[in-house]
Amino acid sequence: MSTVKRTHAQSSAPHAADSHDLIRVHGARVNNLKDVSIEIPKRRLTVFTGVSGSGKSSLVFDTIAAESQRLINETYSAFVQGFMPTLARPEVDVLDGLTTAIIVDQQRMGGDPRSTVGTATDANAMLRILFSRLGKPHIGPPGAYSFNTASVRASGAITVERGAKKAVKATFHRTGGMCPRCEGRGTVSDIDLTQLYDDSKSLNEDALTIPGYSMEGWYGRIFRGCGFFDPDKPIRKYTKKELHDLLHKEPTKIKVDGVNLTYEGLIPKIQKSFLSKDIDALQPHIRAFVERAMTFTVCPECDGTRLSEGARSSKIKKLSIADACAMEIRDLAEWVRDLKEPSVAPLLAALGQTLDSFVEIGLGYLSLERPSGTLSGGEAQRVKMIRHLGSSLTDVTYVFDEPTVGLHPHDIQRMNGLLLRLRDKGNTVLVVEHKPETIAIADHVVDLGPGAGTAGGAVCFEGTVEGLRSGGTITGRHFDDRAALKETVRKSTGTLEIRGATAHNLRNVDVDIPLGVLCVITGVAGSGKSSLVHGSIPAGVDVVSVDQGAIRGSRRSNPATYSGLLDPIRKAFAKANGVKPALFSANSEGACPTCNGAGVIFTDLAMMAGVSTPCEECEGKRYQAAVLEYHLGGRDISEVLAMSVTEAEEFFGDGEARTPAAHRILNRLADVGLGYLSLGQPLTTLSGGERQRLKLATHMAEKGGVYVLDEPTTGLHLADVEQLLGLLDRLVDSGKSVVVIEHHQAVMAHADWIIDLGPGAGHEGGRIVFEGTPADLVAARSTLTGEHLATYVSV
Repeated sequence: MSTVKRTHAQSSAPHAADSHDLIRVHGARVNNLKDVSIEIPKRRLTVFTGVSGSGKSSLVFDTIAAESQRLINETYSAFVQGFMPTLARPEVDVLDGLTTAIIVDQQRMGGDPRSTVGTATDANAMLRILFSRLGKPHIGPPGAYSFNTASVRASGAITVERGAKKAVKATFHRTGGMCPRCEGRGTVSDIDLTQLYDDSKSLNEDALTIPGYSMEGWYGRIFRGCGFFDPDKPIRKYTKKELHDLLHKEPTKIKVDGVNLTYEGLIPKIQKSFLSKDIDALQPHIRAFVERAMTFTVCPECDGTRLSEGARSSKIKKLSIADACAMEIRDLAEWVRDLKEPSVAPLLAALGQTLDSFVEIGLGYLSLERPSGTLSGGEAQRVKMIRHLGSSLTDVTYVFDEPTVGLHPHDIQRMNGLLLRLRDKGNTVLVVEHKPETIAIADHVVDLGPGAGTAGGAVCFEGTVEGLRSGGTITGRHFDDRAALKETVRKSTGTLEIRGATAHNLRNVDVDIPLGVLCVITGVAGSGKSSLVHGSIPAGVDVVSVDQGAIRGSRRSNPATYSGLLDPIRKAFAKANGVKPALFSANSEGACPTCNGAGVIFTDLAMMAGVSTPCEECEGKRYQAAVLEYHLGGRDISEVLAMSVTEAEEFFGDGEARTPAAHRILNRLADVGLGYLSLGQPLTTLSGGERQRLKLATHMAEKGGVYVLDEPTTGLHLADVEQLLGLLDRLVDSGKSVVVIEHHQAVMAHADWIIDLGPGAGHEGGRIVFEGTPADLVAARSTLTGEHLATYVSV
């Protein structure tokens, strides 16, 4: 008894190890942070808020998470570190109390054609083991059910040296599940011959329609001099052999006009010159040709399942592994629960738990065969979460980047529950978020601002949600904002007819999308919104689609180069100084020779972490010193690129630097809420929402009549949503038709027309459950969206 008392007395005294309950940040200066010092409670849910560009990601991802990852990497041996990404230490004076950080971001998952939802999680691996144990007929080990494993057969001789030499015959055999025809991709590519030539013409009549294949140059001499076919005969009159020689003939030495040349069929030739290269690196006219000429069809041998005939023949309860992967995950979870087999009971329990996590997180409508590259940013983030929900790790820092992206208000409540579950396991959860529904569940709130870019980077508020509401910051003032329903809605000027849409889960949908108005398409995640808009709009309609996909470009690309703004600026500098425009490009003649216009010099330190330092020659300005002697309106080119959009708009608006072409582009950038962005900021540092708004600003100059926006409120602060609604109104009032896929109730309330899909996700969705005005939707309350919107506008 006395022992128990003594133990209890010892445990009640505070232990030194329990005093480390804060993450302390002092003097953070990453990007636009202005010497930020904060203390974040551990094992709590902390939400970081603030307008776009206020410094949230700089503090959470680029400071706290980056330093945690760097310190973990340093625990590995020097040899292992040589294979890992090199991370520089963030600019911060003190970072104390860090724990292991796991980042769950919105980066799209790998677009590898063989990567699926099943392979990206453990679900596919467990299914393969299950079929290798229970599948009838038995065809082999788990690899025999994998579409990433090819079947291999080999035989030969091995020489073993033991005293006297002797050869031993050996055979090697591995059964894989890969379909030999499509190599596990599910689709086969083919070339559309009608895009290569006009068969009614002869070669001399320029029958070939391949870019660069003119009869006036070397190709003409080769085709005329090879002797395999008559260049004056129409291609449709060629014999089988002549057509084969034109299209498929292997490289053959020929002599034309005394010159030794090589003749090769058109198809192997264009496969080498065009199709083997990265399509994004091709010139625009060649890229357009490749996209026209290449056709992808479902593999006829495996019917798109990616699996060999053997893998498809092995079944459990009349279901093959291909059938299991094609099922919606919630149905597959039911099928797994019905399998009562004691020999694999632990495996069935683990597989069931993983599949139930998909359903719980709101992804039950996906199938395991879904290519991971086709998932939206929000879906990809939730698939990554599944790995962590069942994890035994505790006292870990989980960092989330807007986990509510792509979620209907109905699904946000479920996501909130998952974040709280991670916290209750003893983890520190840091969330960058704008949605008030998620901010409301926080234990601690950090509000950054007050503005964006150089006007932000300071902590405006730290404390509870109630304190934030009464704190007087921008977030606090707008926390309870509600957009009202419009008293009058615009009348449509026409309709965009979609008939019999069956893409993905759509159930033969007929719908008229009104033109000349603001039309919002909504519904729970997986209800078929993107399938309806992106997969079913008839060909030939003048549509400008603006999504949140990554902008292709290196760290040299910036808003000025992407939007086309740099061209008029270079010309204005050249005209004012009487020199060539190329001098004012950091990627051309004006580049600093030391850093080649990058502004920084990367030093590879072999086994140690590599470092990037500002170039000493140009001091990070990217230009030669001679170029900076040329001025426009009293500023050199590097000073102009350091300006924010708002400053540049004023600078190029009037006075000596007045440049109408540049001013028009800057107006559009300011219109979409990017006034804080600096012209020379690398594109690689922009968030998903910023990328979409940059694309929108660029597309606004185009002549397209229908604009399709995919969740434009992503990454937007509550205060910025009002500005976005104004922009959408201006687009409609200028004669455009705007179709928005959106979950944000403020955008729904502001719409002229709503199309609601559902009622659920996957095979429970794919139908139109409501068409009409927002007021009618609120009055009817007949759908999940109607209920949430009614609650929103009545608060």
